[in-house]
Amino acid sequence: MRYILFSLSLVFVFAFTSRFSSAQDSKKDYNVVCVAFYNLENLFDTIDTPNVNDYEFTPEGTNKWDAKRYAHKQTNMAKAISQIGTDYTPHGAALLGVSEIENKLVLEDLVKQPEIADRNYQIVHFDGPDRRGVDVGLLYRPDYFKVTNQKSYRLTIPDRDDFYTRDQLLVSGELQGELIHVLVSHWPSRSGGEKRSQPLREAAAALGRHIVDSLLTLDPKAKIIYMGDLNDDPTNASVKKVMRAKGDVDSLQDADMFNPFYPLYQKGIGSLAYRDSWNLFDQHLISQSLLEKDFTSFRFFKAFVFNKAFLKQESGRFQGYPFRTFAGGQFLGGYSDHFPTYLLLIKEK
Repeated sequence: MRYILFSLSLVFVFAFTSRFSSAQDSKKDYNVVCVAFYNLENLFDTIDTPNVNDYEFTPEGTNKWDAKRYAHKQTNMAKAISQIGTDYTPHGAALLGVSEIENKLVLEDLVKQPEIADRNYQIVHFDGPDRRGVDVGLLYRPDYFKVTNQKSYRLTIPDRDDFYTRDQLLVSGELQGELIHVLVSHWPSRSGGEKRSQPLREAAAALGRHIVDSLLTLDPKAKIIYMGDLNDDPTNASVKKVMRAKGDVDSLQDADMFNPFYPLYQKGIGSLAYRDSWNLFDQHLISQSLLEKDFTSFRFFKAFVFNKAFLKQESGRFQGYPFRTFAGGQFLGGYSDHFPTYLLLIKEK
């Protein structure tokens, strides 16, 4: 089994986080693993699927979504994925949660793209009930991660038989021999207004919190990463109160989660932009076992928004925004309306 062995001096570590200040050895070598999430912005195939509202993403639909545009989108997605985390580990993301994908087929096409084919990404995916047909999924490198269990959780709202949204995906497995639980989610959008739609996201958060609590009941030391496009910021009640995800390690109470993207949001760093303001909807929430100081086991190191220049609009009114596939009904040929996000886990070699 090939592991990425990456050397980090504690001088380097000190520059990023005070959690390492108790270490005595000035130089130690660490295994570094990148765990990422990316909203792929409408990665649809070109087929009109019955009972799914996907006609706009067909050759005859409004987006003129033909084989050429589909291939262009796949190439761009693979290019972006190929570079996530490579500043710290040469082979990028070992685990990659994705959202806004139509089906398993589009993921099978994605992992075959030349830019990432050598990673041999495997796929976990379940078809969900979303009216547009979009789901979440997980790509993983089998030389890092061995799946032991997978399950999809459905969100239902009392007295709302007409409500359908993305399922939440739980994948448990061994990350270089350590049991870790990864949840991938895409909460209901802000369509109809943030305030009006907020109860739906809080309901999604309650489902996520239920899954987390179930894992912690079985193992209070469970290592859990809850990632996704939450359609809310780190300061919203759905994240802070319902998921109990806080941005201050010192304020954590029993079973609270840590949100490493909270400090980034406070600095004005976002993963998407709307009306000249930034949101950080794409987050990773982690259980407290990943914060302990014994680095003989995997621990959290640092969180990032992957916002390299090639993923940004180069000019015009939306300069600096994510360079998306469509805007205003026009095909731009970009990547996504979201930047990817990722975190690094490290442990001593």
